[in-house]
Amino acid sequence: MIIKYPQELLKQVRERTAGRQLAGFTPGQGPLHPDIMLVGEAPGRHEEQVNIPFSGASGQELMKLLNSIGYSRENTYITSVVRQRPYSIKQVRDKKTGELVEKRPNRTPTKKEVLAFAPLFDWELATVAPRIIVPLGNTALQRLLGPTANIGELHGQKLVRPIQQAASDGKGYQWSTDDYTLVPMYHPAAILYARRLLPTVQADWQKLGQVVTAGVKKE
Repeated sequence: MIIKYPQELLKQVRERTAGRQLAGFTPGQGPLHPDIMLVGEAPGRHEEQVNIPFSGASGQELMKLLNSIGYSRENTYITSVVRQRPYSIKQVRDKKTGELVEKRPNRTPTKKEVLAFAPLFDWELATVAPRIIVPLGNTALQRLLGPTANIGELHGQKLVRPIQQAASDGKGYQWSTDDYTLVPMYHPAAILYARRLLPTVQADWQKLGQVVTAGVKKE
């Protein structure tokens, strides 16, 4: 299922991101009320082209980890805190021709860009209503738990606490009145850059599987 966002919120995002280096729009996908909602940073080039979240190289790693605990793209909701691809503009010299060419590589979204998408993400989270939120990497984690939260300290842990939500004036965040269950994880791209993290990441996902199973038993 591809979620349909309210036009009013989409218009608000367009106004707040006007002139910024953002491309495409990749909507969140998956069932409503799932056990797990995976929250990434932003779409990459591949996601921009095919409009499927986490469908590139890091997405392939993510699917392996998700499959390892008995879940798949079909029964998991997948989204990001920013729904457009952030890019930078660089002039590089072509090795064959020697000519300068323009490249638009991915970049990390700015805090202002994350805030611009905050009301849309809040609506998405409330609509999807997952049992467990899995922020992937620091950008997603800090959007939910504030700027001091660190994935290196919190990865693989079950956390039950309030999360940040967009303030009504659009200028910052406020804490939710309800508690949410989160299990932060390293972003799957981290495995691509540092294979030594793989055993740690795999162990974290097994912990997530135990958290999900324990919740099902209680219900």
